[in-house]
Formats: sequence, structure tokens, C-alpha cells
Amino acid sequence: MEKQGAKNWYIIDGYLPYKGKVDHENLEGHEAIIILNCHDEDAHIAMDIYYEDREPDIGIGIFVPARRVKCFRMDHPEEIGGIVLAPQVQYSLRFRSRIDVIVQYGRMDVAQPNLAYIGMIGYSE
Repeated sequence: MEKQGAKNWYIIDGYLPYKGKVDHENLEGHEAIIILNCHDEDAHIAMDIYYEDREPDIGIGIFVPARRVKCFRMDHPEEIGGIVLAPQVQYSLRFRSRIDVIVQYGRMDVAQPNLAYIGMIGYSE
């Protein structure tokens, strides 16, 4: 079988944007981690959050069922082990999984009327 992802992933540029909404639009500022599990086995993943000015939060359990994709909003503490991330504060993420997965990161920044969206695949090993 071909390799389908990696066990370790890193997202370096975490930074929750302004949470407001663009006038007359349904677009809300947010960040999200999207994880794809192509395997027949559930993925139990440990997420670590690193900060500039304090010790990291290590081993936050997240779960992606077999043959599914799951989105985790970084501004929804209930989706990330109850961790509350402050807006506009730098952080980085590490994901450790027993099985290979694919991790993508996205940020919708609505701080200005023309807004910006960034989406990228994390660094894997």
C-alpha cells in the first residue's frame, strides 16, 4: 500500500484572527485544522500547542474516525480539549498519530473588508 500521510505534523504560524464578521457577509474570522484519515483504522492523535511566553499544552486528545475528514476550529475550546486560545497571540502546533494522517491548516482573516484566507498543508515527517 502507498504511504498516505505521516504520523507527525507541524503547523508553525498559529494566530487566531479578529473574530468579527465582514459587513453583509456570513464570513467569520477563524482558524481551523483539517485532518484526513484515509485508513480503515481510527486515528487517535495527540495535539500539542506551543506558545511564545509559557509552557506548552501537551497531549490534547483529538479523534478522526476511519476513512473520514474532520475539522477542528481553534476558536472552539470544546473541539480542542477545552483549551482557550487568545486571539492575535502567536502559537504553534504539533500532531502525533499512531497511523498516517494528512493535516491542513486554514485561517479566515476578516480584519478588513477585502478579507484574506490562507490554507496550507503542514510540515510532516
